[in-house]
Amino acid sequence: MVARPMTTELTDAQLVGRCRNGEAAAWNELVERFSRYVYAIAVRAYRLPEHDAEDVFQDVFARAYERLGSLRDDDAIRPWLAQLTRNACVDRLRATAREHPAEEPSAEAADAVLERLDEALDVHMGLESLSENCREILDRFFARDESYRAIGEALDLPAGTIASRISRCLGKLREKLEGRNSEPETSGGM
Repeated sequence: MVARPMTTELTDAQLVGRCRNGEAAAWNELVERFSRYVYAIAVRAYRLPEHDAEDVFQDVFARAYERLGSLRDDDAIRPWLAQLTRNACVDRLRATAREHPAEEPSAEAADAVLERLDEALDVHMGLESLSENCREILDRFFARDESYRAIGEALDLPAGTIASRISRCLGKLREKLEGRNSEPETSGGM
């Protein structure tokens, strides 16, 4: 599959709605959108070995497929998948502990990692919604750690222009992220 048009065009709720309508392409996009997130929870928050994380991954998306009808709020797909992943990881750790006792990560440590993963997913989705030019320049500067001069040479732009482009693209990203986080905190939030 070459093109992924649904990635930036559909909100999570719209994507879930299409999944509920039985659209196979929407289900594929949902798995694609959240696959790294689910896998990262298993590996980073619960420190599962790769083979266990892969089993958790399969289990989570199988459960999600079976239980999508029980999701009360289509916008809540990410926290719902996170909870399914937590449960699957704990089940896997308990099953493994019977064979090889090991220390289970604390809930607080897992929650801290999950919070960082949520933020990373927000940034990733924000980047996906930017123009190709902005994604390219931000990727080169932040992910690849390239200098202004190296970026300028690669993009055939004067090095002096790079700083202003980065600043402008970061402003666009900030707008996207602030738009995502504009919902009021739920009770218990700070």
